[in-house]
Amino acid sequence: MPNIKSAKKRVKVIATKTERNKAINSALKTDIKKANVAIETNADNKAEAVRVAIKAIDKATAKGILHKNTAARKKSSLAKKLNAC
Repeated sequence: MPNIKSAKKRVKVIATKTERNKAINSALKTDIKKANVAIETNADNKAEAVRVAIKAIDKATAKGILHKNTAARKKSSLAKKLNAC
C-alpha cells in the first residue's frame, strides 16, 4: 500500500476507472454477441442488432476503451457478416 498521499489517490482513481472500463467492455461484448447470434439465426431484427453493436463500439472507442483500428475491424466484421446473409 502506498504511503504518499498522491499515490493513494492514484490507487483509488485507477480502481474507479478499471470498474468503469470493465462495465463498458462487458456491455460491448454482450452487444456484439447478440448481433452475431441474430445474424446466425437470421432473425428479423439482425440489422437493428448490428446497428446497436456498432453504436456500442463507437462509444467504447470514444471513451478510449478500444483502439480506433480495433473498432474499425470489429465494425467491418459485423457489416461483412450482415451483408453475406
